[in-house]
Amino acid sequence: MSPHDLKRLDTLYRQTTIHLSQVTTRSTDRRLEDYLNSLVSSAHGLIYLPPRRSIFGGTVTFLREGFARAVVRNWKFHLLSAALVTFGALLAYFASTQDPEAAYALMPAGDIRQPGSSKEQLLTVLRSGRDQGGGGKFFFASFLFSHNLKVGILALGLGVLAAIPTVLLMVFNGMILGSFAAIHHQAGITTEFWAWILPHGVTEIGAIVLCGGCGLMLGKAVVSPGIVSRSESLRRAGIEAGIICIGVTLMLIAAAVIESYLRQSHLSSSARLMFAGASALFWAIYLATGALREKAARNVENDISELACP
Repeated sequence: MSPHDLKRLDTLYRQTTIHLSQVTTRSTDRRLEDYLNSLVSSAHGLIYLPPRRSIFGGTVTFLREGFARAVVRNWKFHLLSAALVTFGALLAYFASTQDPEAAYALMPAGDIRQPGSSKEQLLTVLRSGRDQGGGGKFFFASFLFSHNLKVGILALGLGVLAAIPTVLLMVFNGMILGSFAAIHHQAGITTEFWAWILPHGVTEIGAIVLCGGCGLMLGKAVVSPGIVSRSESLRRAGIEAGIICIGVTLMLIAAAVIESYLRQSHLSSSARLMFAGASALFWAIYLATGALREKAARNVENDISELACP
């Protein structure tokens, strides 16, 4: 319905309820009373009851625009989260380039990819698992999803602690990536390294950034609730974070499948980079479409507000 029709429906509904009350108390015309009562009942259901949607229809709507619109509505927090990850990556990259001890401090214990590793050693790790069977890749995908989901939930949940742990976690995740890149670049492995990490990294890192953004949302709700109570502010932020978290879970599932099956395949570096570019383009278009739909929805709300004003 158009904003004008919605405004007219509201006016007619109130007028009809008044007429129904008058007919009930001042008239004995049962046919007129039944007619007005049916109109009021129908309008009441249209105005106050939520629209009925099937589970399938709701899922399609969420995937098509619900997730993207939720991300766009809170874009400032997600942009800040991405900036924290980028800052950590650049900081660790230049620190690891200048001082190998910085890379030793950041890389996970027991990882053979350390400063001073030969090019052959690093390439062996990058090319490992390509001949692994389907069962092994499926198990690896399950492990990756579980691990990444724990990191995402940690970044999101710790936001209630004024978002300080979330900030540190985003910077730390970026530092690991920066140190990892520095080790490979110093060994002369550039194209194959990014062809190895970007196909799944575009989706995976994007999902972690969104979790960090949700954590910052919760932190803001705790520190600066605005004109509402802190519990109400946290409840509203939690609803938005929950919507985004559902989409993030799907992103992490996709990233785990890509990392397990595509990364550990015999595709060339150029094909891998093309896939990464296509993934980045897909997410850019998806979020841009969500931004347009969110803007259109707000324009309709503004039109209704203007019509409601005397």
